[in-house]
Amino acid sequence: MVYIVSWDDFVQRSVQLFRASPQNTRYVMKYRHSDGKLVLKVTDDKQCLKFKTDQAQDAKKMEKLNNIFFTLMARGPETDITEVTGKEQAAQPPKRGRGRKQ
Repeated sequence: MVYIVSWDDFVQRSVQLFRASPQNTRYVMKYRHSDGKLVLKVTDDKQCLKFKTDQAQDAKKMEKLNNIFFTLMARGPETDITEVTGKEQAAQPPKRGRGRKQ
């Protein structure tokens, strides 16, 4: 089990692994608060991909990976994931005024 250094490479290889055997692929997240480390692991019992980070900003990346896997699991492994990996959700319109709602 070797850790993959590049996040993009990890995501790409994880999606390929899931699409190759969706019934056997598992996705595990492990966070150690004492060390501040997050480890992501994707495996199908034949191949194991791991990514380790201690950066708080990688939490957003992990959330995107969760959305990719949720989409693939719900819609099927042949689903196009460009809408999930695309730009962030549309920004909310700015609030008007500072007063109370009436």
